[in-house]
Amino acid sequence: MNDFPAVNLFRALGDESRLRAVLVLRRHELCVCQIVELLGLAPSTVSKHLAILREAGLIEARKMGRWVHYRTAPAPGGGLPGDQLSAILDSLATTRPAHRDDRRLKEILKLDPEVLCEKQRRG
Repeated sequence: MNDFPAVNLFRALGDESRLRAVLVLRRHELCVCQIVELLGLAPSTVSKHLAILREAGLIEARKMGRWVHYRTAPAPGGGLPGDQLSAILDSLATTRPAHRDDRRLKEILKLDPEVLCEKQRRG
């Protein structure tokens, strides 16, 4: 951790995949397999990204049986007042990539997570 919490926040958001994950997790609680499907990355890579976001205080995890669900933390700020961070994320949510992810996520949410997870395990 850094002496300036905002440094950790911006470092966490400085990666496109992590930023994409935060933007969708603001509106949906998702399991890892759904995030993997959206980002199109290996599960181990997504897990590393999620760990960085958790360390920055942006997201939290909730274990439910064998599933781990992620969502934004109740008061993410990472050293910024919550309304400033929300304003930044709100502006990023209007970008073309964010809209693309929203459309893709609608399709992913129609899939049974069990089936999706099994498909990813088989490669």
